[in-house]
Amino acid sequence: MMPALLPDLPGLPLPLSGATRLYAIVGDPIAQVGSPGLFNAAFRRRGVEAVLVPLHVAPDGLADLMRMFRTTKNFDGLIVTVPHKVAIAALIDEIGPMGRRIGAVNAIHKRDGRLVGGNFDGIGFVRGLQAKGHELDGRRVLVIGTGGAGRAVAHAVADERPARLRLFDVDPARAQTVVAELKAAAPGLDVDVGAPDPSGFDVVVNCTSVGMRPEDPFPVAIDPLGPGTLVVDIILKPAVTPLLAEAGRRGCLTHAGAPMLEGQVDAMCDFFGLAAP
Repeated sequence: MMPALLPDLPGLPLPLSGATRLYAIVGDPIAQVGSPGLFNAAFRRRGVEAVLVPLHVAPDGLADLMRMFRTTKNFDGLIVTVPHKVAIAALIDEIGPMGRRIGAVNAIHKRDGRLVGGNFDGIGFVRGLQAKGHELDGRRVLVIGTGGAGRAVAHAVADERPARLRLFDVDPARAQTVVAELKAAAPGLDVDVGAPDPSGFDVVVNCTSVGMRPEDPFPVAIDPLGPGTLVVDIILKPAVTPLLAEAGRRGCLTHAGAPMLEGQVDAMCDFFGLAAP
């Protein structure tokens, strides 16, 4: 039989043999994820004989999956998506610093029989910015939304030594909780909770789902946006959200969601110990 082909790299065979290493992404639901193609392409760029497949597992089946993960000797790594990022932390042996800080895990590597987890949402965000030539050191940053993704992004931004960091959330108590976490993790950081007003900020980041539908309002006040402001939206679809389109019309620099996902894939492959391309 002919080997399977990946649609994003036509003509290049997906290696499948008894020596193939296995990786998976688990979620509930799972059909919406686009990362399997990205990971499989990354494996081939790195010269690794491995495949990543999607696994649809409900919360009540998560413990069974983790037992199977532990006992399957050629199953090396697991990517975790909603709704399992928090619950799965109790089922592994060790969690890295960022995963401990935000209380969620989105990648697990098997090392000498132990399951070691980490969180790469924020790291992927920063790597995606850096790949496009954007740095956060010394910048004034406004992050909109402090849910799962926003919390991870805020922690990663804090590690980049911004001059100032402001958080906004429709639930002010949730934003205050993240501020307290950031002050504990980065003493001396200028961080607070405030309004979704970009006045005085160099970088504005939307970490909410507002903008996925054409009828959605803007997640930030639009009128204060001016030329030179970097406006970031982590939404993947549409690739150009209404916020990014309007910001571009106003002369702002814009940065879409895809580089964050690409940065996560790169960071997770490093975490898995796969050779860089």
